[in-house]
Amino acid sequence: MVSRALVLCLAAVAAAPVARAQAPAPLAAERAAFADWLATAPTSPFAAVAQQPIGSGLALGAAAGPGLEGLEKARVSVEAGRVVLDGLGTPRPLPRFRPTRLGRYLLVPGGTAATPVLTVFDSSRARKAPRWYPHDPALEFVGALTPPVQASSRRLLTPDGIEVEATDAGTVLVPFAGVATRLRVMRIPDPATGESELEVFFRDSTNAGETYPAGRFVALVPEGGGKYRLDFNRSRNPFCAYSSAYACPLPWQGNVLPGHVRAGEQYVKD
Repeated sequence: MVSRALVLCLAAVAAAPVARAQAPAPLAAERAAFADWLATAPTSPFAAVAQQPIGSGLALGAAAGPGLEGLEKARVSVEAGRVVLDGLGTPRPLPRFRPTRLGRYLLVPGGTAATPVLTVFDSSRARKAPRWYPHDPALEFVGALTPPVQASSRRLLTPDGIEVEATDAGTVLVPFAGVATRLRVMRIPDPATGESELEVFFRDSTNAGETYPAGRFVALVPEGGGKYRLDFNRSRNPFCAYSSAYACPLPWQGNVLPGHVRAGEQYVKD
């Protein structure tokens, strides 16, 4: 485990570590709310049974589509910019990013306008309680974000498995386990809200058995005055850690910390 005496920062110069006396109550409330959502929400990622591109049309229950019992004749397609369910009587519009019940399933169209996807949920699926490392205030930092030399964008998967066009926001420098590692930060748009977040998808030595093998996400939060907060206690799993229905993001090149980041969400195996 990384020594608590080791001072970590986002920038090698002028970074300010958060005081150990800061109460973790807000984080505890976040974790409780997230655990409740995973356990009770109809659209919890634990309930996901399929997530597939709609493309030119998606047959439910077919070999090439989600294998949903009793829905062999149903089909989802995009018509005049709207997502429509047909094959079960009168065609039925499916509002984007809103659940529509169909028997025991919930259908949620999402993705981007260019690449719409359908996620299907079944609330009867088993769920597990999330697990976190104890809060460690030594793994919360405030520092600078170094902008990219040249702005660029690339397609990547969001935590919930949706492919989007993300923008390179720059890098943060993290001296960790005696090595200064520069982590790439991407500005990732949310197709549902139109907003975007600064995200870091990172890997570390805990991925071998304690955390999800593909890595974890943590948000970079603006603090004002050109400073940003990076709190590894708020690192979280991609949705593929809860259900194989979700596509798993590929590790971002270079975003590997050399030690054990024992903070944030762990991986609860089957």
